Amino acid sequence: MARELTGRHVLAITLGAFGVIIAVNLLMAFKAVSTFPGLETPNSYVASQVFDAERAAQESLGWTVTPDYDGTELTLMIRDAQGNPARVRNLTASIGRPTHVRDDQTPQFSYENGMFRAPLTLAPGNWIIHLTAEAWDGTPFRQRIDHFSGSRVKG
Repeated sequence: MARELTGRHVLAITLGAFGVIIAVNLLMAFKAVSTFPGLETPNSYVASQVFDAERAAQESLGWTVTPDYDGTELTLMIRDAQGNPARVRNLTASIGRPTHVRDDQTPQFSYENGMFRAPLTLAPGNWIIHLTAEAWDGTPFRQRIDHFSGSRVKG
């Protein structure tokens, strides 16, 4: 025999459905907040005031950066507008995943034969390289490079 659907049953079904929706929303909000590193710049207004001037100075360098990863070493080749090795005063870089900071690394680079080299172990997948360098004339150079580290086929 079928049971009668009462007001209490409808209330329980409604509260259960909304309870699941609220629980999932809270879980997703917690995951979003716990995996995002947070602040990108302390004062966006101040950063915007110098952005165009810094971008123009950086573009006038004409530098191009080519990353390569062979499974044990990350190399960065920085070339000037003529294709020669760029005159870099100092260089720092951090490399991490696009979605979380748990795998972030700051490799120590050495300069050899026109390339910056650093021993590094990267798992396969997407990585972001945040490069900060300074030209000999003091011009800052910053670049974000999307990099994919996959398994290499030896042929």
